[in-house]
Parts: sequence; structure tokens; C-alpha cells
Amino acid sequence: MKSKGCSLVSLDTGRVRGYSAPVSVRLADRVAEIRPFLAMEVMERAFALEKQGARVLHLEIGEPDFAPPRAASAAVEAALAGGHTHYTDSRGVDDLRAAIAEDKARRTGVSVDPGRVIVTNGTSPAMLLVFSLLVNPGDEVIVAAPHYPCYPNFIRFCGGVPVPVRCDPEDGFRLHAERVRAATTPRTRALVVASPANPTGAVQSAEDLAALAELGLPILSDEIYDGLVYDGAHATSALEVTDHAFVFDGFSKRYAMTGFRLGYAIAPPDAVRGLQVLQQNLFISANDFVQRAGIAALREGEATVREMRAAYERRRGLLVEGLRKLGFGVPVPPRGAFYVLADARRFGADSLRLANELLESVHVATCPGIDFGPEAEGFLRFCYAASEETIGEALERLAGALA
Repeated sequence: MKSKGCSLVSLDTGRVRGYSAPVSVRLADRVAEIRPFLAMEVMERAFALEKQGARVLHLEIGEPDFAPPRAASAAVEAALAGGHTHYTDSRGVDDLRAAIAEDKARRTGVSVDPGRVIVTNGTSPAMLLVFSLLVNPGDEVIVAAPHYPCYPNFIRFCGGVPVPVRCDPEDGFRLHAERVRAATTPRTRALVVASPANPTGAVQSAEDLAALAELGLPILSDEIYDGLVYDGAHATSALEVTDHAFVFDGFSKRYAMTGFRLGYAIAPPDAVRGLQVLQQNLFISANDFVQRAGIAALREGEATVREMRAAYERRRGLLVEGLRKLGFGVPVPPRGAFYVLADARRFGADSLRLANELLESVHVATCPGIDFGPEAEGFLRFCYAASEETIGEALERLAGALA
């Protein structure tokens, strides 16, 4: 049974008030607008295969294979022992917000007021807060394409319309200001920029970012991979080119703290109160003891970042060379993050089917390009946050499967 404008799902709830009939639950319209996160779908299928005894090589998910900084883990232990297990200020503990402001100022050269920082349970909640703050139903938000899968889903969840602007692999997935200008309409509310970017590894130049800022749109800048750059690249922060920027960042990628679920947003001063109220209602606050780990990572984790960056640069070379030998198209090596978005169309135009076949046949998990928008269909994303041994074995398995 269906009703106009909604979906119905039958749930077997057993006996309800003396009856044993299924109960129909009407889902909100917006749920139908949310696409599955295919990187997670592939990973979860890989977990199922591992439970059956398979040895899966994971190149599908952005999961560093390094341990977090020892100081961060020790800080959690000390915080738990010290009773830091209660609510905090919804915006985060003062010491962490100050440490974030100091760290961002050090990396960008821009003074950051700790009062502009909102600490969240991971960077995704920070994005949800900001999109909820800015986007009304029917509003348009421009996103670079290919793009992180969750951007358009957040926009749709808030009733907005994602507007993709194509970036080309031949010029390193540069986001051209003139293309953004052409996509701008009176309904355009913001521009999402990621540098370094997932899935492309693109690093936008300071000149391009300044040209984007001159368009006058609020920039929502995803900087979670800042610090993981190669070949002498520098990732310019949106804070360096505009006062109308919302910056997303966190600890998952740079400090290998994915499971800690700790992130933050830096917002313009007049937006902080709105974000605070949303945080109070939606999430209350980030975990106190995890916030203590964030302080320790910022103060003592730089050695871990340097070690990871050097390892990723070696792994990037190994993976790019191996993929090219297999026949994948990689015209320009990624300059940041830890992904290669490789053209796989010579092996099949359906990236989801190809990724599934590789997972099931040779137990190599990759992410289908369609996860990152139609512009990436026919591509596969490979993550080189795995060890050199894993990458080498994965390339050997792929050679056998694709021969």
C-alpha cells in the first residue's frame, strides 16, 4: 500500500496491544532523497565476506592503517580515570577550542577566535549543522564534481538542491570559477569546496580559491585532509581568502583517529549562535573524554602526521604506477588526501558492478565511482592509506581478475 508523497515499509513487530499483524511505518519524504553511501556498503559486504573466512584487501574506505598518536590514547585513559564522562559546553571544552584556533592559525597564518569554533562528534555532524543553518527548501548549493558522497545527501536532507560543477581529471580536478559563476542562480545559497579533496586528491590553488571567493558566495570548505599533501603542494584554507567561510575539519584523517569521532566547524561570528542552538538540540555536545584526546593530538601528534604523510607519498607512487600498468587511466597523480580516482571504463562502464565483481571474485574492495556523482561513473576510487604490502597484493589480484 502506498500513499501520495511517502513510502511505506512493513515492519514485523510481533504482538502490538494484543494483535499480531504487521505495522506499516510511513517514512518522511526526505528519506527517499538520501542515497546509500556506497563506500560503506562495499565495506560492510567485505566484513560479511571476512566473517565467512575470506581475506579481503581494503582499498575502499578512507581508513588510515596507522595508530593514533600515543598521547591521544593516553589522554582518553586519563580522562576516563579522572571522571571526564559528563556533558560539556555544547560548543566544546574551552581548552580544545583554544587549541583548535591556535592550530588553525599556525597552519593558515590567519588569526582565529576560539569563539568561532564548534566541536562536534566527527566532521559529518559539523556539516549537518551548517547545512541545516543555511539551506531552506528549494535553495541551491554548488558542489564540485566528482564530490564526497555525503555533500548532496546533506543538502537534499535539508530540502535543498545540489548543483554539480564538473572538474576534469586532466587538469587535476581544478574547480574553475567561471564554471561556478555559470552555475550560480538567484537561488544559490553556498559553494562547497574541498581541498585536498575526496575522491580526487585535488588541491585547489590559492589563486583559484581567491577567484571563487570573489563570486560572493559563502564558502563551505572541507579541510579534513589538510596536512596530507605531496609534491610540495600547499592547501590554502578558505579562511585565507574570505571572511564568509565555514571551515570543516577534524582529527580522523590527519591523526588516524577515525573511531574517536571528533571534528569541528569554524564559522563566521554571526553564525555561531545559530550553530550552538542546533548543536544543543541535535547532539548536545561531543564526548568529554574524546575532546581531551583532541587536545593531546594537537599538542603532541605532529610526528604521527609527518610519518603518515611520508608513507602515503610512497604508497601513492606504488598505487598510481600499478594502476597505470593494469590499464587504468590516471592522467595526473593526486596531490593530497590518500585516494586515486582511476578511469576504469576499459573494464566496464558500470562502476558498481565492476567493484562488486572485484570484491566477490578476488576479494579486493574498491569504491565505485558512481558514489561520487554521475561525473565519476566508470571510475573506481582506490585508497592508499593501506600498507605497501596490501597495495602490492591487491594489484596482483587485480591483474589476475582483469586479464
